Amino acid sequence: MVALSNAGAFFVGVRKITGPLDSQQVDIVNRLLAAAEGWGVAWLAYGLATAWHEARLKPIEEWGKGKGRPYGKVDETGKAPYGRGLVQLTWAANYQRADDELKLKGKLAKDYALALDPDIAVKILVRGMAKGWFTGKSLATYLGAGLGTDEEFRDCRRIINGSDRAELVAGYALKFQNALVAGGWK
Repeated sequence: MVALSNAGAFFVGVRKITGPLDSQQVDIVNRLLAAAEGWGVAWLAYGLATAWHEARLKPIEEWGKGKGRPYGKVDETGKAPYGRGLVQLTWAANYQRADDELKLKGKLAKDYALALDPDIAVKILVRGMAKGWFTGKSLATYLGAGLGTDEEFRDCRRIINGSDRAELVAGYALKFQNALVAGGWK
């Protein structure tokens, strides 16, 4: 059960960030809300901000497919572990970790495109950010139970990608946090 008391107010706030949303984006937002049930406002705000920044709220393949980057090269399996999904999962070891953690029995490790499946993409984002799968840093490393601050949200970028675009993603997180508060997220 989604923990919003006023979904209309929430989506008004979201659209102030994103502009119009298509049905796939609304579906992903609803899936994230359901998967993150029990998360505090700041945690969910940062998850939404990450999904917006990395993939515009749609599980996608990385623009350029990692061209010019080590993870964009085809490996011994014949695949290139460039970014896919909502968090832009990269590197074979991260695909294997997500496969193991989600108990996919080798399916994701064999077919990286499964990270584009909405159900799998949402699970990778929610569980990975909560447990620190990507860099060893988790949401709990930087955020408490209350509202997040700009500084905390900037630090959260280390969960996904060092400090790359930290200020931009923090700005999104603050706006998503406002939308969640307006929507009565509990």
